[in-house]
Amino acid sequence: MFIPFYDPTFLLLIPALILAFWAQTTVSSRFRAFSQIKSLTGFTAEKLARYLLDSAGLYDVKIETVSGQLTDHYDPRTRVVRLSASTYGSSSIAALGVVSHEVGHAIQHAEKYAPLVIRNMIASAAGFGSSLAWILFIIGLLFVSPLLMKIGIVLFSIAVFFTLITLPVEFDASNRALKLLKNYIAMPEEELEGVRKVLNAAALTYVAGAAMAALQLLRMILLAGAYGRRD
Repeated sequence: MFIPFYDPTFLLLIPALILAFWAQTTVSSRFRAFSQIKSLTGFTAEKLARYLLDSAGLYDVKIETVSGQLTDHYDPRTRVVRLSASTYGSSSIAALGVVSHEVGHAIQHAEKYAPLVIRNMIASAAGFGSSLAWILFIIGLLFVSPLLMKIGIVLFSIAVFFTLITLPVEFDASNRALKLLKNYIAMPEEELEGVRKVLNAAALTYVAGAAMAALQLLRMILLAGAYGRRD
């Protein structure tokens, strides 16, 4: 059994870590900046959500509040758009952009948008695989068990696929959001540009997550190969 004190494969993660830091900093700064600019449309986030959902025929989709900031999301299991406390009553450009994005997810769900359907189908398996993969992989490394390492890699591959299929889901929801704001409430172009900047920054966080997951998978494969050669 060979256990190195230094793992050079960790260097693979540095680009993804830098991207993740930059993405999080960018989304925080842009959301903060455009949260201070009130939209001229006259909508609050909650009223806009209800208006857009009703306009799309989604009368049965509910709207609820959740604690925190940037915790807004659409829950396909209960068909609920959940808006963070800082977004719910806000009429800022950032808040309206975020809520339109979540309504975009609700419309995706209603239309059975293929990437979203696939993501929802593998969500549980991806969560389970992500939690168990590294445990099995590390045990496999410690006891030089190629089988356990392979199982860990396969399980983590499901989690990586989940992060990759999330990208088109998020990009499409942002595109839908911009169209909803333009077509249904005639949001001025300068405000749409602000929404675009906020949503693009948010999309970067998903890109960073996918990059991190993919590089982690590559790292597992390299470690498994290295241990196999040194056994």
